[in-house]
Amino acid sequence: MKRWYWQRCIVPLAGLLLLLAGCRQETPPPPAELPPPPKPDVILIEPVLPERPPRPELPPLFRDIERRTFQFFWDTTNEQNGLTPDRYPSRPFASVASIGFALTAYPIGIENGWVSRTQAVDRTLTTLRFLRDIPQGPQATGRGAYKGFYYHFLDMQNGHRYDSWVELSSVDTAILMMGVLFAQAYYEGDDPREQEIRKLADQLYRRVDWKWLQVRPPLISMGWFPESGFIQHDWMGYNEAMLLYILALGSPTHAVEPEAWTVWTRTYNNDWGVYYGQEYLSFGPLFGHQYSHVWIDFRDIQDQYMRERGIDYFLNSRRAALAQREYAIANPMKWKDYGENVWGLTAGDGPQNTRQIYRGEEREFRHYSSRGAGLRENFDDGTIAPTAAISSIVFAPEVVIPATEEMLRRYGDYLYSSYGFLDSFNPSFNYDIPLKTGRVVPGKGWVASDYIGIDQGPILAMIANYRNEFVWSVMKKSPYIRTGLERAGFRGGWLAPEDEDEGMEADRRAADARALGMAESRAAAAEAQRKEQQRREEPAAANRAQPPRQ
Repeated sequence: MKRWYWQRCIVPLAGLLLLLAGCRQETPPPPAELPPPPKPDVILIEPVLPERPPRPELPPLFRDIERRTFQFFWDTTNEQNGLTPDRYPSRPFASVASIGFALTAYPIGIENGWVSRTQAVDRTLTTLRFLRDIPQGPQATGRGAYKGFYYHFLDMQNGHRYDSWVELSSVDTAILMMGVLFAQAYYEGDDPREQEIRKLADQLYRRVDWKWLQVRPPLISMGWFPESGFIQHDWMGYNEAMLLYILALGSPTHAVEPEAWTVWTRTYNNDWGVYYGQEYLSFGPLFGHQYSHVWIDFRDIQDQYMRERGIDYFLNSRRAALAQREYAIANPMKWKDYGENVWGLTAGDGPQNTRQIYRGEEREFRHYSSRGAGLRENFDDGTIAPTAAISSIVFAPEVVIPATEEMLRRYGDYLYSSYGFLDSFNPSFNYDIPLKTGRVVPGKGWVASDYIGIDQGPILAMIANYRNEFVWSVMKKSPYIRTGLERAGFRGGWLAPEDEDEGMEADRRAADARALGMAESRAAAAEAQRKEQQRREEPAAANRAQPPRQ
């Protein structure tokens, strides 16, 4: 959903003509290349990361962020049908991914006393009934779904496909289904209405025909248009589609074969490497390292790919967040205000599609776009999205907490409002030109005017996971998620066999693999530091070798 299958996935140029109709109203220009990352032999690498991040206490600010962000979903969702807007206040259409985050938000509201259980059950039932009854079919108009998949954007009132440029989206449907299955797992009561929630959730998940989108099996296509057919790009490389494949593997009715996961992970090869002192499986925008983790606890569970590298996807996301922070500190493009507590590139709003002179050279700026810093999928126009850092709270709280406080202190007067942080800001953009959205604050730069549901959702859920693992704990009850993970080859941790001896052995093997990975990381860091020290000493040694001047 953040993707550029719509502005959040980078696709080959040959596919752009096909995708033009499906992008959010404007197709962004080809991605600009960031400066190459420092080479490993000239990086001062920080000490090896701990196995688990520290757990500093959350300051009161985070409770306020949670409450305001929850209210975004509660207040802006259509009470008559449960459809949640893609963005607000512009509110042009509903986003099915936003609905998935909304269904996840309601139980968080219950647990915090912001709404009653009765209120949340009513809203959830309204949503699930409406999703069940939305007209389905291959027709280009008058339908909101087909083969169990939903169109990316729906009319806020009738739930029909919003416009001809909107695709039937595989990953946005997957995010919706994560919210649906979360509701199924949370509402466990004997009350007939909670029983109905569980039944409806099962019905919606079971009718998603994942195999239908395996146009080039075993991979899964990004989606389908009634006018032109299947999108000619599959989900490959490391990104948020991890949750899509897990759902497709866990389906009781239209499950794909385990080879889908095997082949998908083989497409990771170009994404593993060292970037700003971190060795990890990279995806430039941070949403790709966050979305699957909203619902699934990947700590200490590993598939074959991660077993071979001695880490897990959770630690991998930690490294991605820390690498982005180091990128901001280095600030190779010299954007204003970047630093240790102002960082975070992901997909989101920007000021305008334009080229302007910045520090004596022409720079590209964008409106809505994917932004990131990593081995690939890179673009940086100086636009920071608070969700990028805040939604990394579970991975790297020791750097996320001060970054959140700093962003509020420095920009809060115009960036923090009714529903928490607005989507994004750009201190470097001070150009007097027409804007696509947002406004320029004199002396402060550009700031967004909208909240975006798929950026709000991870903020709320990840803070809940940091506090008490709430979303993760509920989702562990879903047999479909467990089945999907196991069929993908995940073992260890909370998926360990029930037999105590086998479970202890699995944990031991996982610990050994982690230790090996850490040892290799330490060795690489030491070697990099040695080479850096050698590089620094060579000029001094050469000078000492010169005869004294007469």
